[in-house]
Amino acid sequence: MSENYVIFSDSGCDLPNHIIEQYNIGIIRFPFMIDGEHFDESSNPLSIRDFYDKMRAGSVTATSQATPDQFIKVFGEVLEKGKDILYICFSSGLSGTHNSAILAKETLLDEYPDRKINIVDSLCASMGEGLFVYTAALMQADGKDIDEVTEWCENNKLNVVHMFTVDDLVYLYRGGRVSKATQIAGSILGIKPVLHVDNEGHLVPIGKVRGRRQSLMGLVDGMAERIGEHTEDITIGISHGDCYEDAVYVRDIISKRYNVKKFIINHIGPVIGAHSGPGTVALFFFGNNR
Repeated sequence: MSENYVIFSDSGCDLPNHIIEQYNIGIIRFPFMIDGEHFDESSNPLSIRDFYDKMRAGSVTATSQATPDQFIKVFGEVLEKGKDILYICFSSGLSGTHNSAILAKETLLDEYPDRKINIVDSLCASMGEGLFVYTAALMQADGKDIDEVTEWCENNKLNVVHMFTVDDLVYLYRGGRVSKATQIAGSILGIKPVLHVDNEGHLVPIGKVRGRRQSLMGLVDGMAERIGEHTEDITIGISHGDCYEDAVYVRDIISKRYNVKKFIINHIGPVIGAHSGPGTVALFFFGNNR
């Protein structure tokens, strides 16, 4: 394993803790708010079940991006030890965190001119970002140096496919993703959207179906359209908004259709969940294109 650099990601990646710990991945923590009260995953945590229960009860949630000062503090501790940094960042299409990281890099390189801080705008979110970071960590564990992994990231980030469906359109409406008319019609008629993350890192709708099971099948059908030749020895990511059984349902369909053996399943954290809501299911994999 190449140990002269540290791979960082952030709260947007939704990787399970056991993977973060196994590969010593650094995480930049994003704060979030519920009914005006501030929470932080380290200093003022909230269980994921409590988070979604509050949303179900009607609480108003919000998130904020990481600040340059936050990066300076966390990155500075690593650079002080003589190590370089590869930060694979939450999509710039969904957050200004990438800009904060760039500003911090400029400041830190004045103090540590002999160190490297490579920043990759993943254009990914949730387990899409997580799957991307996990693959980079495997490359590091295999002995690849920081520039090799950075180059691979830049060349392959648009091959990370994101497919989402939500159970209640009200959260996408609050975030400006769908119109009020669409939200009302969806609630009355049981219309469920299928969305993806485009090449600019934005969340956009690509279809709609009626009923929960059909929306989950829509994720798998979308996979068939995009996976191309990426079907051998693959890892699939599935994240969920406190609806594990639905994530398992999607996993089981994929297992039968593609004979996939390796899955990473985890909850959607507050950074994404605040905008997608409980009941969201998201599917991630490497494909020919998004």
